[in-house]
Amino acid sequence: MQNNKVKKVVIAGGGTAGWVAAAALSKQLGKLVDVVLIESEKIGTVGVGEATIPPMRVFHSLLGIDEQEFMRSTEATFKLGILFKNWGQIGDHYIHPFGTTGQKSFLADFQHFWLHGKNKGVNAEFGEYSLEVQAAKANKFATSKSGSINYAYHLDATRYAQYLRKFSEKLGVTRVEGKIQQVQQHPSGDIKSLLLESGELIEGDLFIDCTGFAGLLIDKTLKTEYEDWSHWLPCNSAIAVQTESIEPAKPLVTCTAHQAGWQWHIPLQHRVGNGNVFCSDFMTDEAAKQHLLDNVQGEVLTDPRVIKYKTGRRKVFWNKNCVALGLSSGFVEPLESTSIYLFMSGIIRLMKIFPFAGINQSATDEYNQQSIAEIENVRDFIILHYHATSREDSEFWRYCKNMKVPDSLSHRIELFKENGLAFQEIQELFRLESWTHVMLGQGITPKSYHKIFSTMPDQELTAHLQGIRTKITQVVEKLPDHAKFVTQYCKSDRVS
Repeated sequence: MQNNKVKKVVIAGGGTAGWVAAAALSKQLGKLVDVVLIESEKIGTVGVGEATIPPMRVFHSLLGIDEQEFMRSTEATFKLGILFKNWGQIGDHYIHPFGTTGQKSFLADFQHFWLHGKNKGVNAEFGEYSLEVQAAKANKFATSKSGSINYAYHLDATRYAQYLRKFSEKLGVTRVEGKIQQVQQHPSGDIKSLLLESGELIEGDLFIDCTGFAGLLIDKTLKTEYEDWSHWLPCNSAIAVQTESIEPAKPLVTCTAHQAGWQWHIPLQHRVGNGNVFCSDFMTDEAAKQHLLDNVQGEVLTDPRVIKYKTGRRKVFWNKNCVALGLSSGFVEPLESTSIYLFMSGIIRLMKIFPFAGINQSATDEYNQQSIAEIENVRDFIILHYHATSREDSEFWRYCKNMKVPDSLSHRIELFKENGLAFQEIQELFRLESWTHVMLGQGITPKSYHKIFSTMPDQELTAHLQGIRTKITQVVEKLPDHAKFVTQYCKSDRVS
């Protein structure tokens, strides 16, 4: 490795990942390092990551981004969770919400209270104790009257990258138009410079690979190995299409499972994003395209676009003086809307460990260790949706149900199944409520639960559970309609 001080960061590739990195670096470290981003208008981006999760709001706060301005620019709506259909069994449905559920005690989380209530005849669904679930079902939302409601966004990913580009350039980021023709290296193997087709040479001290699945720096140049997860996450293809909006936007993503994968429905202000995620071993591209078009509503606005991918991750994310960010570092799949979050998490992690005095192995190792732990936690959570199923109606679902899963996930499932216990490690993305909602929603019923609540008299138990539900109902009743709130709060100039 070069032991020179890092004074210039070169970001290879634009799109959402590239401009997320540029925005964060220029806002937080812009007075300490120069930031250059290279992108080519000739190279398309995946650009279908239209759903997000709540940590994006923390990232925006870090950058000082105005929510209303951002939402107008990206024609965004609000998201309270994900509606899953047909995952446990055909006909099943449940919502995985953001936010807390019920009230926990010091010794036991709320699912134990809920399970004890069911045992005593209180048959309310687990989701009835979630403000986000009830608001989503009622199509209600507001940022000011909602108490502790937790939310994210549906947005136009292409327009989001454009928004961040303007933000970054105002802070001094230099954008260079051009296609990378050659990556030049030092004798040590570190990247020295990027030669563009125009003949321009861009030198740097630290390079961030945002070239997507191509992995031009991390893969093609540094030959960083890739760990394949397709035996756990067999879907390897997606087809995306946009349609006109025919109804008011709801504060939910809908993910509907089919015989070889699932279909997404993401409502924005000006249109709807749709896609079919599938495994090519069980469904052809043409059949997947037809299935998607047969199951969308409204006029189709774009030609269906096929995206091929392999789930997995790089063996290391930071190799020599190159950090892979975005799709070049790995890909889980879009089921829980984690892609943009992982871009943001990756660049924040880099800024915390930033090698101002020169790159060294200890910092590189720490970055890689944290990055690997994070994406493997996300991986396990996604696998849970496929594996915890009773579906046996197709070869795809029989495979998913019977496949051997990572030991880390197997432990979580058994712990919940036997004891009703869920947990969240420090720095894990998904909260214990997320694990609980999905495991219950997919049909995993605990055999036992913590008995701390069994000391409560039945009448007091029933009244307390009813009180939680009543309070949520009262809050939801006061909330305005989601679509009307969006119109009043952040209506895009392009939306009539």
